[in-house]
Amino acid sequence: MKAISFKLPLIFILAILITGCRKNTAISYRQTILFQLDYVNYTPNYQHWGFFIDSEGNVLAYNNPEKWNFPDRELRISAGKVAENLAMCTHAGIKIPKEDLFKYSGHIKNIAATKVTAMKDAADDAGSTEYICYQLSENSEIYRGAIIRTEGNLTCENLNFFSKRVADWMKTISSRLPVK
Repeated sequence: MKAISFKLPLIFILAILITGCRKNTAISYRQTILFQLDYVNYTPNYQHWGFFIDSEGNVLAYNNPEKWNFPDRELRISAGKVAENLAMCTHAGIKIPKEDLFKYSGHIKNIAATKVTAMKDAADDAGSTEYICYQLSENSEIYRGAIIRTEGNLTCENLNFFSKRVADWMKTISSRLPVK
């Protein structure tokens, strides 16, 4: 009887450890992009710049690209159009350490499932900076974007606990970019 009463808690603890340690990032092994910071200002001196962070940790920058493929209103964009956009990018000379990439990409699933605050007017002629994370649907080859934060003329923020940390991390990366 004592042997059984000792083994049950041990089995229970092992079951919790095994299931609790499994990390579900919901990132497809075929997913190319994880994050994007995108700035657009339509004032007379049109500006469009930003960067992607790919699944290898490369920071791929763009500055006023021609024929850019923007996601639709629901932040969906095909893998083919993403590939076209990536062809217009250059490596920014920044590589995200694998630990950081794993840490921040681990928040994508929860950020994508969390609501975003309503848009608020904040400024005039400031343009708009969007911080976006992506998930790839392998069946449809469509990336689904989720707003982490929007700043500029209009502002909004994802209500997920980790969204502020992810946006601040992306802002730090943006500050390291060469000329914008």
